[in-house]
Amino acid sequence: MNNLSPIEIEAVLRGRHHDPFGVLGPQGGEVRVFAPQATQVTVLAGGTRTALDLVHPEGFFAGPAPGPDYRLEMTSGEHVWEQDDPYRFGPVLGEMDEYLLAEGRHRRLYEQLGAHAMVHQGVSGVAFAVWAPNARRVSVVGPFNAWDGRRHPMRKRLGPGIWELFIPGLVPGEIYKFEIISAHGERMPLKADPVGFSHEPSPGTASVIATPAAFSWQDGTWMGERAQRQDRTAPISIYEVHLGSWRRGGAGEILDYDAIADLLVPYVTEMGFTHVEFLPVSEHPFTGSWGYQPIGLFAPTSRFGSAEAFARLVDRLHAANIGVIIDWVPAHFPSDAHGLGHFDGTALYEHADPRQGFHQDWNTLIYNFGRREVANFLQSSALYWLDRFHVDALRVDAVASMLYLDYSRKAGEWIPNEFGGNENLEAIAFLREVNERVREDHPGAITIAEESTAFPKVSRPVKDGGLGFGFKWNMGWMHDTLSYFRRDPAHRPYHQGELTFGLVYAFSEDFVLPLSHDEVVHGKGSLIRQMAGDRWQKFANLRAYFAFMWTHPGKKLLFMGGEFAQDREWNHDQSLDWHLLDDPMHRGMQTLIADLNRLYRERPALHRLDCDPAGFEWIDTSDTAQNVLVYLRKADGDAPPAIVVCNLSPQPRFDYRIGAPQAGQWREVLNTDSDRYGGSNLGNHAAVPADDIPWHGRDASLSLTLPPLAVIVLVPE
Repeated sequence: MNNLSPIEIEAVLRGRHHDPFGVLGPQGGEVRVFAPQATQVTVLAGGTRTALDLVHPEGFFAGPAPGPDYRLEMTSGEHVWEQDDPYRFGPVLGEMDEYLLAEGRHRRLYEQLGAHAMVHQGVSGVAFAVWAPNARRVSVVGPFNAWDGRRHPMRKRLGPGIWELFIPGLVPGEIYKFEIISAHGERMPLKADPVGFSHEPSPGTASVIATPAAFSWQDGTWMGERAQRQDRTAPISIYEVHLGSWRRGGAGEILDYDAIADLLVPYVTEMGFTHVEFLPVSEHPFTGSWGYQPIGLFAPTSRFGSAEAFARLVDRLHAANIGVIIDWVPAHFPSDAHGLGHFDGTALYEHADPRQGFHQDWNTLIYNFGRREVANFLQSSALYWLDRFHVDALRVDAVASMLYLDYSRKAGEWIPNEFGGNENLEAIAFLREVNERVREDHPGAITIAEESTAFPKVSRPVKDGGLGFGFKWNMGWMHDTLSYFRRDPAHRPYHQGELTFGLVYAFSEDFVLPLSHDEVVHGKGSLIRQMAGDRWQKFANLRAYFAFMWTHPGKKLLFMGGEFAQDREWNHDQSLDWHLLDDPMHRGMQTLIADLNRLYRERPALHRLDCDPAGFEWIDTSDTAQNVLVYLRKADGDAPPAIVVCNLSPQPRFDYRIGAPQAGQWREVLNTDSDRYGGSNLGNHAAVPADDIPWHGRDASLSLTLPPLAVIVLVPE
């Protein structure tokens, strides 16, 4: 047998051979086949049949090769079947792919790695490729080979450390994993595909060969307008949604992407939000992580259906002029045995030192951002969602934990950078690179940082020394303002700075004001329950809070349920309490949010200069004793301004005078105390003339009725 030694045959039988393509398939006039599932193997070529000899009783066959193109006939008892020999096919990856993968510069890594149904050398099958540079052997396993890692060992491309194999005859829908033997001979737990495009529904953990993407997008108009709709001067109002608990079926069952689209698209349209933000849709093993511990960074979760169905959801939202943001999690990953941890027997994706590679808060692993292949993997994931699913923005989770080496660590539990500092220079470089690639490859798409520290220039361009994000969540504003509205009004005069301090830094970044899922979990209670006072006052406070938020500089984000004052804390295992809308107070809150979104969109003064100090001006912050704040929102050009008056005490104020920027009639266009929203209907129901009485340093002033625990907005006639 052409000098094939018994030692090499034994290595094949035991799944230990380092070069299966050097032993199996056509070899110098011979065909060698390892088929432990067969008792007889016959080579079919050009109308001839050549039976192979059984060289080893465990299923190693060899015999003359009639030519390079042949098929194999397998026999086991009475069962006879034909198949192509995987080891007669050449490589799928080209030299340029190999070079770019080795360099960590393959922008569309997902086009080469993973499992791809294709026709190769005239035969249909699936090409597999996975990065595991330190492995001794990698095999594709699944039901198609009885999960036997000896039967489909892969070819190693030495440059990038990529293993690849084309398996003829496989079709989409089959499940698979990778069996990996480490450099030390250790058999690793079976691994899901890091670049798998589909995965088994939980609790299954296998990857699924996906159907080749062939979705017919109908969102050309939206994509052409996206850049202006997501500009810092545009009205951006985001509805944050957890797909598994927004709504459920009558028996409490989870709805699929299509059923969600049937309900979500008209609802968001009616409510007037400009965008939907989904908590992570990347595949994740633990439902209770809400998606924030993902393993499948290239796969929409199968909990709600197929990848094509997720694409339909995005397409339908775009048809309704609603943008789609998804939470993307490059900061860390779970340590589940089938995931990325210790992938090829080494700390491949993570740092080996737990002071760098283990996240103490979440018991997860931290990516090694300084390894070019890891950075390339994550960057490709970001681009994948924008490319294949037309996602409009990525909200990048836990950015603060990426920026600092000592994040949530005590002295001695972290390793300084090369200059002795606590900045994670590799993560900073990675984030800048991702943001630049998004900007270059997908014009109009944006990234949004969840970043809770004072790290400078998060939302400033990379060329100006920034991180390159489009927007940053304003966590400080959220913390301060929630603290204020939790307080009894009797104590608020001493804490008005919690409302005004945000304007000290409001334009240092381009901000999103978030009232997110994080504020209604872990014992915090719902937003309505966090408000001070009795039931009526709680509703009045929350209405005032929302109006303060919608008239404050910055884009808006509200977690689902907040819009109708969901009463109980959010539970990811059940639907929101939609029955509360039978109560006029809850229905009134929902009406207010719809009206705030409409007002925000229609009034340039409330959005056009959201990120520009020229768009905001205090009129009066001095009346702390009565809990009153007055400010002006402005736009550029000839767009009229808007005056916002906040009376955050339970006492109404009559004949309350404020300075006005101009004479003439002013009309109340929003009053959170309106009976339309469940309030007492106290307010300024007719146009109010600006008197020639100087006030607050202005030549004109208005005498107003201020309803209790309410915000009013006035615009010039």
